[in-house]
Amino acid sequence: MANRRSLLSWTALGALFALALVVGLWLGRPRSRARAVNPPTAGAEPSALGHAGGGVDPRTGLVGGAAAPQEQVPVPPCWEGLLALDQGSSLDELYAALTAASEDPLLVEYLQARLAEVIGDSSASALAVIGRAAQAGPPLTGLLMEAVKRAPAAQQGKVAEKLLALGADGQASHELRRAALDALDSQRSLSSDAIQRLKAVALEEQADEVGWVATRTLGRVMVEDYQHGGRFAGYWRELLDLGQRSGEAAVRSLALEMPSYGDIPVDGASIAKLGQILKHDPDRSVREMAAFRLGLSRDPDQALQVFQEAFGGESDLCVRWAIFRFAVRAAGAKALPLLGQLASVEPRLRPDYEDFRALYDSGHVDFVRVWLAKPERHQCLDEGE
Repeated sequence: MANRRSLLSWTALGALFALALVVGLWLGRPRSRARAVNPPTAGAEPSALGHAGGGVDPRTGLVGGAAAPQEQVPVPPCWEGLLALDQGSSLDELYAALTAASEDPLLVEYLQARLAEVIGDSSASALAVIGRAAQAGPPLTGLLMEAVKRAPAAQQGKVAEKLLALGADGQASHELRRAALDALDSQRSLSSDAIQRLKAVALEEQADEVGWVATRTLGRVMVEDYQHGGRFAGYWRELLDLGQRSGEAAVRSLALEMPSYGDIPVDGASIAKLGQILKHDPDRSVREMAAFRLGLSRDPDQALQVFQEAFGGESDLCVRWAIFRFAVRAAGAKALPLLGQLASVEPRLRPDYEDFRALYDSGHVDFVRVWLAKPERHQCLDEGE
């Protein structure tokens, strides 16, 4: 299953530019050079001329009569012609360079950035690179698609549609579909039709990794749209449905997780569905994620009610612990009475109840400060612990 959600950081760009400068110095200097030795002038003192038989000339450091040493500065073959590519290059030249550089990560990063620059806002250029990516095969397919993703042309309708069509093509390779869907997550928004098509991909039973990337793309564009003043309800409605319907636990968990990357709160209409997932999903990690989302509810009283209902039917200590702490996240000190009741059902959580009560009694209010001050008592990070 693919790992998790990007553009080059300023630090990485600075490192690449510094490396390009060093290479430029390599390319711009002679392959070998000798230290210049000026002939002695008339009247020079003997000590400055050196001694016959191999004395050292104090002005040059050279042994008299010896040949000047040669300094060899090899140029790495994969960096040959880099300055020419930087000063002016075609898509064909960059494609060839990227093909040859696939095992050099620093050079790949530079060439992807350069290719994105050459593509610019030209939809024709972007579509040409996508066409080559479709024929290339791994790892070049992903490298080319990443360059398209970084180019302004990725925002143009024809380009976005082509990426979506490739991602939704059940006859295409999984590598190509994943790369196309990953490139699509640079979009600033998606139409209702595009959302539905991505959701259909996420629900495919025979392409779990492709479905995971489709879910991530849907969530990333939701965050981008929401953070720039757009909507999120249409995206979240479908993600929440994926959290209930997908046959892959990783897809269900990711669908519930994605709003967290944009601080998107849980509205009242979503609480009942999250409660059903918390009570009935067969996978522990999905139930924990549902508890996490409920902890961010805009209606803490309703969230506490769902937590109380789910706790009694839950047998896994880690999920019970998730309900316990996210009840505090949802309602703060108002959750203490419920925590006392839950600790009566699950004695292993009573020390946690005492911790939370003591922290709130001491005047803590902010959940982050409460959480940081609370002793850690449970190891529930990995499945099966």
